[in-house]
Amino acid sequence: MATTAPSPATPNDLLGVTKTLDLLAPRWSVWVLMTISSQPLRYAEFKPRLPWLADGQLHPRLRQLTNAGVIERTEYAPRHVTYGLTSRGSALLPVLSVIASWGDTYLEKGLVANKHTGEMEPERIAPAQNIDDTIALLAPRHATPILYSLQARGTATAKALATEAMPGYGLTAVYKPLERLVDDGLVTASSNGSYQLTVSGRALAPVFEAISAWATAPVPETDARRSRGQGGALSQNRSGPWATTPTRLPAPAVPDAVVARPALATTPPDGPVWRSGDLFSHQIPARPISPAGGPRR
Repeated sequence: MATTAPSPATPNDLLGVTKTLDLLAPRWSVWVLMTISSQPLRYAEFKPRLPWLADGQLHPRLRQLTNAGVIERTEYAPRHVTYGLTSRGSALLPVLSVIASWGDTYLEKGLVANKHTGEMEPERIAPAQNIDDTIALLAPRHATPILYSLQARGTATAKALATEAMPGYGLTAVYKPLERLVDDGLVTASSNGSYQLTVSGRALAPVFEAISAWATAPVPETDARRSRGQGGALSQNRSGPWATTPTRLPAPAVPDAVVARPALATTPPDGPVWRSGDLFSHQIPARPISPAGGPRR
């Protein structure tokens, strides 16, 4: 494959992608976002939906995602606060669908017996777990810059990747992240010492495109005004910075029964249908050590 120069837009795209991955990478962030994708929830309502989440883990995730502008915190009374997605948070859901679709297609899966037929078949992985496992491959330092360089170049030497993806580092520094990407099944090394993407690595292009489009999209004015604590009614009704105490809203009517709903009721491109209960219908799977049919989890 011919070597080509990377696109001039790559640095800006790359910055947005890496920042978004940093936002989503902390453990349980994706699960929290997907849990409130269908409706705002009170703090106590998260527990039945994320029973494995320790008490001290939810608050930092809500704080981080609220400060990032993808979750809004609305106070109705001193002990009645709800958390829901902002416009920007809602716009992130289709991006999560693309990530989940890649993970479902390319990440390894263990074999389990079908409870009806007894035949061995790939285990079903919850969409949120597919997203988490995919981000775990992309978020380590230098991983995405190297993948971006190989997307643009096709084939490149370690020296070229060190210069382009890791400026300011010596040549030897590039080998450790390259080895990790090879072990993860995203990059392959040729006999002449050059590197290129595997099939699964090349298939990450739509993932990067979706993340970049979201990261570079203008922030909706309602979200921008809310984060500034300005704009008339919005600043009176919604919380600005995490520690502020806004004017409270009348409490919403309490529904007759609250049922845990699927985190995303959408169908990822070329991916599985996310049916009711899919997010929470499986135990968090153990991660096999060696690849089995795809990049390792």
